[in-house]
Amino acid sequence: MATNTRTLTDFGERYFATAQLGDARRSRRLMKAANRISRHPGGSLPDKFQSPSELKALYRLCDCEEVTHDSVLAPAKEHVSRRIEAHRGTVLVLHDTTELDYTSNASLADDLGTIGDGRGRGYICHNSLAVDPESRAVLGLTGQILHHRASVPENESKTARRQRSDRESRLWLRGTEQLAGEHRFVDVADRGADSCEFLEHELHSGRRFVVRSAHNRITLAGHGQAHQRRRLHAYSRTLPALGTKKMKVAHGVDRNARTAHLRLSAAPVRIVPPRQKKGEHGEDPLPLWVVRVWESNPPKGEAPLEWFLLTNEPVENRTDALRVVRWYECRWIIEEFHKAMKTGCKVEELQFTAVERLEPMIALLSVVAVTLLNLRDLSRQPKARTQKAAEILSPEYINVLSGWRYKQLRSDLTIYDFFYALARLGGHQNRRHDHPPGWLVLWRGWTKLQSMVDGAIAIRRKKCG
Repeated sequence: MATNTRTLTDFGERYFATAQLGDARRSRRLMKAANRISRHPGGSLPDKFQSPSELKALYRLCDCEEVTHDSVLAPAKEHVSRRIEAHRGTVLVLHDTTELDYTSNASLADDLGTIGDGRGRGYICHNSLAVDPESRAVLGLTGQILHHRASVPENESKTARRQRSDRESRLWLRGTEQLAGEHRFVDVADRGADSCEFLEHELHSGRRFVVRSAHNRITLAGHGQAHQRRRLHAYSRTLPALGTKKMKVAHGVDRNARTAHLRLSAAPVRIVPPRQKKGEHGEDPLPLWVVRVWESNPPKGEAPLEWFLLTNEPVENRTDALRVVRWYECRWIIEEFHKAMKTGCKVEELQFTAVERLEPMIALLSVVAVTLLNLRDLSRQPKARTQKAAEILSPEYINVLSGWRYKQLRSDLTIYDFFYALARLGGHQNRRHDHPPGWLVLWRGWTKLQSMVDGAIAIRRKKCG
């Protein structure tokens, strides 16, 4: 599915037009604020809103009881639901958590939970991000949970811990509550989701899933009546290879990727639930498939890559195994989303003195962070080399950027031309051996371009006046 390319400058209207904030004027203010932030996502709120009156209006908006994290996020989720409904084919929903650190904001200390080693204060932010597995375009946020890590007594019993409603491991289940039980949805999660509680939940959900194994669980081989117990990882290492694949891998989103030569194997298994339950689940073995991905000859000095992926998608051959692995490969996109929240939108630099004001702004900036990833998707869509940039952008943006890049006004720029010029403005060298520009360099270019456009508008107004 192609990224929504109607325009890059009507962000607020597209995502927040249906906001229900108790007053139509508040909805208009939210759309106006969203448009401003999407054009200037970086820096603090005073950096984003250079007009004191606009900044004060935003503070008043966040001070309203009806303006909450849920009410701000709701219209954006509706927009994403419409995009998903229009999408034909599989939709991946990537689930992951990140910490939002507000330790330096002392006024919030009593209202936030512990993070890190227990001395920090902030949120455990659980995000669910819809992605097209074919183009890897980001469709949008399907959900976000701001979790306060609970303070629990040291002598809490296992039963009390398992039954506690604010248990952190429940976030993985809560993150799927808004999803339909349809086969076209695939929940994708890293090792944090590897619990029998979540695996059993997913088996009964009607959706498919891929979860990276964290625990070397007791396993029964096959889906039949075999009773020989093996450890999952040890058993997986005995399976014959189904084939090979090459993959770009990097440890963290900031490192340069290297090419890994990988082998694949797979088999049906039944996961035996533990006797000492850490969640709420049954005692029957869970019929799944395990896909092992491993690097037999890593470069000198590099740790070999090895994944054990659990799925309910049948894996009978190399093609099936590749499909599951490619789904899991898309998981890095949600890590980029978290970086877009923190580095691109500076969500951790908000200085509100009450969580009731802070949380709506986290929701707004999180939706803006999706648009930063969409900059990359726009530059890589199949029609980028032929579709005119004027179809998605206002003439002012094209004129200013073409004047900077080509020293003349050019209305004939394609989307590809525009975004590679934007990348150049953001520091990309556009050399033949360079990788295609990512969201971060495009975001830097977009921020600079927006300042240039603002300056051009100010000069024109002055001349007209």
